[in-house]
Amino acid sequence: MSTDSPAPEPHPSQPRASAGTRRPSRAQLLSNLRRLTLRDHQLLAWLAEHYLLSTAQIATALFPSARSARLRLATLHHLEAVHRFGDVTTGTGDYLYTLGPLGAVVHPSAYSDPARPDARPPRTSLERAERIIGSRRLRHLLGVNQLFVDLHAHTRGDRSARLLRWWSEQHATAAYALADIRPDGHGIWHAAGRTVGFFLEHDNGTETLPTVLRKLRAYERLAEFGPRYPVLLRVPGRRREAHLLDALAGVPTAMPVATGLHHERPAGPAWVLASDPGPRRRLHELPSDHGPDNSAANPHRYADPDAI
Repeated sequence: MSTDSPAPEPHPSQPRASAGTRRPSRAQLLSNLRRLTLRDHQLLAWLAEHYLLSTAQIATALFPSARSARLRLATLHHLEAVHRFGDVTTGTGDYLYTLGPLGAVVHPSAYSDPARPDARPPRTSLERAERIIGSRRLRHLLGVNQLFVDLHAHTRGDRSARLLRWWSEQHATAAYALADIRPDGHGIWHAAGRTVGFFLEHDNGTETLPTVLRKLRAYERLAEFGPRYPVLLRVPGRRREAHLLDALAGVPTAMPVATGLHHERPAGPAWVLASDPGPRRRLHELPSDHGPDNSAANPHRYADPDAI
């Protein structure tokens, strides 16, 4: 039987838990932990912060081929490092992966509920997986994570490029709580000798334009004392992008604002700067300022080694 094809699932929307409710022994846990590679640990750290990734996303970011990704993910599933379940949201037929029992041992303080940050901690990794599966934000999470996956994949072919920071919505919201912003993600990107921070607003076209503009106004407070990073409005199509650019025309914003499309490669010439809507720019070409060097007002300021 070919190893390229995943094993049949009991039901596509249910997480696959090979051990059920049985707790692995301490000796088994230690044995399984020793079998994890550095790449495995990187993947588990991503799943702890960003909830889930698809087979295709994991392969793109971390593996030389889809086949090698599937083989290693099957091993990680066998080791109970990950849970997996069929993606019935986007129609790709991919497996989606979350932390399994072993992954939860490695990351006991993983974010536990994408819809309710203040929810009680789950009793088991399976309960955490069920919360993620049941979230209405599942498709949104995958879309947000795709941008960062694509950036990380770009670094594999460009040794001068680096994704220096990848924070989830919950991480970024907590870090910038004084400004009361809720970005879908936050990153710091380095390429061509420039380091650019950014906040991501992943737009599926479901919100009204006034709602999107209100989100942008929330960043004005952060600009008073923190970083002044571009806000990336990533939208599903050119019509939506054109409407946003029309709405932003002539409107002063405290933060730079750039629009881009879901299907464009984010490291490349994918971004239209709202204040100067000429040719599309590469991510590292967008204006960016890490903000004042003040540990009290701007405690998460990125210390750019190239600026020292």
